[in-house]
Amino acid sequence: MGKEECHPLFETRKGGGRFIYITFSFSVFVGIFSIWIYRLSYISKEFEDGNWIVWIGLLFAELWFGFYWFLRQILRWRPIFRQPLPHVLSQRYEKVLPKVDIFVCTADPDIEPPIMVINTVLSMMAYDYPSEKLSVYLSDDGGSQITFYALLEASQFAKHWLPFCKRFKVEPRSPSAYFKILDTSNSNNAKEVLAIKKLYREMESRVENASKLGKVPEEAYANHKEFSQWDLYSSKRDHATILQILLHRKNLNARDEDGIVMPTLVYLAREKRPHFPHNFKAGAMNSLIRVSSMISNGKIILNVDCDMYSNNSQSLRDTLCFFMDEDKGHEIAFVQAPQNFENLTKNDIYSGAILIAHEVEFFGLDGFGGLMYIGTGCFHRRDVLCGRKFNKQYRNDWNNEENIDNMIEASLQEMEEKSKPLASCTYEENSSWGKEVGLYYDCAVEDIVTGLSISCKGWKSVYYNPKRKAFLGFSPTTLLEALIQHKRWSEGCFQIILSKFSPVWYAYGLISLGLQLGYCHYNLWALNSFPTLYYCIIPSLFLLKGIPLFPEISSPWIIPFAYVIVADLSYCVIEFLRVGGTIKAWWNDLRMWLYKRATSYLFGFIDTMLKFLGFSNLGFRVSTKVAEENVSQRYENEIMEFGSTSPMLTLLATIAMLNLFCLVGMLLKVVVLSGQGFRIFETMLLQVLLNGVLVVINIPIYQGIFFRKDKGRMPMSIGVKSTILALSACVLFSALS
Repeated sequence: MGKEECHPLFETRKGGGRFIYITFSFSVFVGIFSIWIYRLSYISKEFEDGNWIVWIGLLFAELWFGFYWFLRQILRWRPIFRQPLPHVLSQRYEKVLPKVDIFVCTADPDIEPPIMVINTVLSMMAYDYPSEKLSVYLSDDGGSQITFYALLEASQFAKHWLPFCKRFKVEPRSPSAYFKILDTSNSNNAKEVLAIKKLYREMESRVENASKLGKVPEEAYANHKEFSQWDLYSSKRDHATILQILLHRKNLNARDEDGIVMPTLVYLAREKRPHFPHNFKAGAMNSLIRVSSMISNGKIILNVDCDMYSNNSQSLRDTLCFFMDEDKGHEIAFVQAPQNFENLTKNDIYSGAILIAHEVEFFGLDGFGGLMYIGTGCFHRRDVLCGRKFNKQYRNDWNNEENIDNMIEASLQEMEEKSKPLASCTYEENSSWGKEVGLYYDCAVEDIVTGLSISCKGWKSVYYNPKRKAFLGFSPTTLLEALIQHKRWSEGCFQIILSKFSPVWYAYGLISLGLQLGYCHYNLWALNSFPTLYYCIIPSLFLLKGIPLFPEISSPWIIPFAYVIVADLSYCVIEFLRVGGTIKAWWNDLRMWLYKRATSYLFGFIDTMLKFLGFSNLGFRVSTKVAEENVSQRYENEIMEFGSTSPMLTLLATIAMLNLFCLVGMLLKVVVLSGQGFRIFETMLLQVLLNGVLVVINIPIYQGIFFRKDKGRMPMSIGVKSTILALSACVLFSALS
């Protein structure tokens, strides 16, 4: 093997400052341990005063906070940073690059607009990659004629769009995103840009008109016999398999305006029947795995959600550097990119970027040998998804990559007919699909379970986070949507802890301890709700009554409390700023951290336990991908959107009002008691600070209840209800002896 062939396809760098950070972490842990000692030391005194139950509650809350803080630190101990070397890949493997199948999943044309879906599809078709080795599959679980019509339109527009992207090296390659940021006045190719933009706007208009009318134009229906597949269609939950190969190199029309073969493009609406479980996105993915094996059989599979368009045309080549590396590539099962968003506000009002997870913690997971599969933006080895276990002798000979189409003698129609049974609702009966093969079923976060099972089979995974983000999507633009999204994630993760796939026992001895604990850090989100709610409510109520729950300012015991608070908060701020955040974004992140723990995680825990006990069934709720104009304007202006009624918003408003009443009550005591009232600040400083911070965090809620007049304000019913509940709690607690 020559010198060039020995050169790795990616470089790995370990994070620096590990010793300093571990030393700092140990000092904070000493402070946390001292807090535990303080609680235990004063239990006997609290028994005498009659507050022992509250004291023990604080002890358990602080024990949990300490344990969860430890899980968070684990993810910062061994970060790994990887850099692909695509120029080496091109020199060595350009002629034998593997075939790649791309899966785009959509479920509801009302929530996920067809024009958004085809923009994602077009961005995937336009990768800087040999087009004859690229296949794009759209799984439409809504079985919508409108979505299919939009894909037909996209297949025609692609004949102009793909050459345009290659000719002018366009980034990003989603037409909508590209035209949104385009400045034609400074463009050297203004004429070509205006021409392609005109074609896109015409296509966009046709698709959006069809979406508004709810039907396909008569002309398109008459000119495309493919719509006949909907003749026996009953509903999106009751129909036969609909499969159509729109573009394929066997089809003479599948060439762009430059005469180049375009990527294969396939539409699939798998069979659904009312009495057969369809297993949501996992079922759709497994159908795609089987169908694609008959049509293109790419060795690498990329799956994305329909709202996550490709933002980096080089990302496909970059990820192949990991898979095709001679030394380490054979160990890697999947490469995961972060879920980034294009519509985040400057200060990320709903903390949609999940900045610390993406820019810090995921690198730490990579350092322990694996990363979670998060369901989108993930590149897989096909054979691993199909159940292959890791073997040290396993090697993929890329130089002998077979590039001959499956069923090469078959016509496209024969290929479609032979592939349709693979997407039938009965195909998986008495099989290993959903259990050992493909994505796993019976969990709201099937992606994480699948990734964990792959790691337990001996495979490793890699985190890929380039400067130019690989994918961009759309983050929730209202508070309620953000909370619902995290409720679904937290309940799915907590399901894993209670299932046979819990990383505590399922992964024991099969993956590193650090990776086990990393999984637990995310799987235990839901349990954070109870200690957080306890800390948000109990100290404030006892402040109102004048009963201290923390050390006096003159006590030496205040030192560990002060050190842990100041040290941890300071580090969090520095870390947030270091990865590109702002002070205001950090404050918004802190607020959402509190809101998610108080609502999303609580409701996620309750729903999971009800299902675990057999009282309810969890349903998958698709997040809304579009927003009304006024909602979008308020979001862009970073005005928190309430607008609708929900138990989550009622709970948040009640806690906010309770803290406000407690703070006002305490200040009134200070005024009434004159000089003696200031002693409260000596004996209960930490409670005053905690209550004050909670009130400041909740300022958007007070504005929504009392001052705002727009439609995004807190509904009056919630404002009245929360005020009555909070005031009643304060009065009742104050009346207790």
